[in-house]
Amino acid sequence: MVKDLIEKNGKPVGYITGSTIFNKYGLTTETHADLQIAVRKEKKPIVRGAYQIYFVNQSNTITKENIQVLQLLDCLRFFKTIPGTSPEQACNRLIEIFRKLDNKQVLAAKKLVLKYNPASIALLGAILENACPDEDVSMLFKALNHLSTYKLGVCETVLPNCKKWHIINQ
Repeated sequence: MVKDLIEKNGKPVGYITGSTIFNKYGLTTETHADLQIAVRKEKKPIVRGAYQIYFVNQSNTITKENIQVLQLLDCLRFFKTIPGTSPEQACNRLIEIFRKLDNKQVLAAKKLVLKYNPASIALLGAILENACPDEDVSMLFKALNHLSTYKLGVCETVLPNCKKWHIINQ
């Protein structure tokens, strides 16, 4: 139904994100009639059949190899909007997911997240420190403004390093 919106001439120009991906990764069980598609240039919403399709901007180049990592980073970007779950449950699930990524995917995540918002960078840094304790996350830490805080609703029992990353539970 959306193949023409996510692929042109066999190359990806977008990918499905949002609630569909939250569901795919076990972050929620809720489903919606809305679809979100990440593209390089944001477009106006359209309707196809029973689906309202929204487009969100993706600043990174979209390739077949990085779509899964971009989808996971979108889960961090839209963390506060994941429906039907608590921030703690979502964070625990994301820690499990990132723990299972291979080194190449983790490296890609650390590079690609730098074009995301600071809260996503902080959340990825905190998650990787927990999921992959040997991973060097200094580049993520340096990318943050340490006067800012990120209200993500995650407590220290889930992310013991949340204070270091300026993540607060509010």
